[in-house]
Amino acid sequence: MSATGRAAEALDERLGGAAFARRGMRKAFPDHWSFMLGEIALYSFVVLLLSGVFLTFFFKPSMAEVVYDGSYAPLRGTTMSEAYASTLHISLDVRGGLLMRQVHHWSAILFVAAIVAHMLRVFFTGAFRKPRELNWLFGFTLFTLAMVNGFTGYSLPDDLLSGTGLRLIIGSVQSIPVVGVYLSFFILGGEFPGTDMIPRFYILHVLLVPGLMLALVPVHAIILPWVQKHTDFRRGRSTEKAVEGKPFYPVFMAKTGAFFLFTAGVTVLMATFFQVNPVWQYGAYSPTAISAGTQPDWYLAFGDGALRLMPGWDVTVAGHTIALGVLVPLLVITVFFTGLALYPFLEARFTGDRAMHHVLDRPRDAATRTGIGAGGIVFYAVLWAAAGNDIIAETFHLSLFATTWLFRALLFTGPVIAFVVTRRLCLGLQRRDMLLLKHGIETGIIVREMSGRYVERTRPLPEEAQVELSATPSSKSLTSG
Repeated sequence: MSATGRAAEALDERLGGAAFARRGMRKAFPDHWSFMLGEIALYSFVVLLLSGVFLTFFFKPSMAEVVYDGSYAPLRGTTMSEAYASTLHISLDVRGGLLMRQVHHWSAILFVAAIVAHMLRVFFTGAFRKPRELNWLFGFTLFTLAMVNGFTGYSLPDDLLSGTGLRLIIGSVQSIPVVGVYLSFFILGGEFPGTDMIPRFYILHVLLVPGLMLALVPVHAIILPWVQKHTDFRRGRSTEKAVEGKPFYPVFMAKTGAFFLFTAGVTVLMATFFQVNPVWQYGAYSPTAISAGTQPDWYLAFGDGALRLMPGWDVTVAGHTIALGVLVPLLVITVFFTGLALYPFLEARFTGDRAMHHVLDRPRDAATRTGIGAGGIVFYAVLWAAAGNDIIAETFHLSLFATTWLFRALLFTGPVIAFVVTRRLCLGLQRRDMLLLKHGIETGIIVREMSGRYVERTRPLPEEAQVELSATPSSKSLTSG
């Protein structure tokens, strides 16, 4: 026996993992392109961690004021925080520093985008149903943590753009009745901007939030899917009791390894050729200054859009002013994301579906759910687009007042229209599938019967297509209406 074999045998005698490893290597993984969306998120997270480690070697999380004397002439002699000065040093003086900053930023953008795409796939195919409700909650928690970590990382450079967004968030926190001011002081360590904000955000960004994500990612992406049977579409030999797929080793490992290299390569190429967050152009943050046309990263724009659409209403209750113009958007966003987190339980409650599901729905087979999802996408998209209402108005020479009112109208009518249209399209596609199953595929050949009647000749669907188009009656009745 070789040295490697003896070492493996020794580990098995002490840890007893050989049987689990052999069983794991044979685990079947279905082959479908949409299953790779979650892997993009996982690999972007790895790139994010690796590039973040590099940046921590040079970044100084301090708000102590220094006079800049670096290589960027337009800011030389300017008073700024050490955090901003070290960010300029990484970007302009450290060899490969700008590339790593951009790799870090682009991987963060791709990470959140891949999570959103993965969650949409899970939602529209019903992959969140029993027994996977807990995994949906883990995924939603990871999505929330990704946005929180994106915001804290976005704020660390202490430039004018990030400081403007941070001031907006602190103002929203302060508008919360009774506890808002206390929460603001807890976050900042005093009044805005204070001296503790960047060090506290740094601890959150590099230690607390990544630690939570590192704990949740294996549970969400490895442990629970490993214990539970992998979902698959209704095709081939995949059923509620069995899954057809390729073994974890060597097929899946080879594919996923190549896909990791592809994801990392695309991220580096984007960082090389597409500039993102050029902080030296914005200047150091000052509470008295603000730049026009400021927008956060795309995944945080919905909050900015909600604040822009809400009128600046205030009411006075018991001598205290309540800023409805800030509080109402916070409540609307909270309700939206709470409904998203609890959706698996809400659907099970309203449909009475308590069955175990391992076969995925096609979106058309769950017309009501697909309509709700389309409405949610439009709601989010309107808020996202409203964050750029000033840019849209200036670019197309429109009135900012009219643009804002257009988005307000779309926020209420758009989701309803999207729900109705999407649901009707799904029901129409269901009827088309039923006709195909009943009559077969049209051939375009017209024949005359003995009675003199002209009919079109059809041919039956292939067996695989029949399996794909025919959902179980219980599934149809629970989700189509």
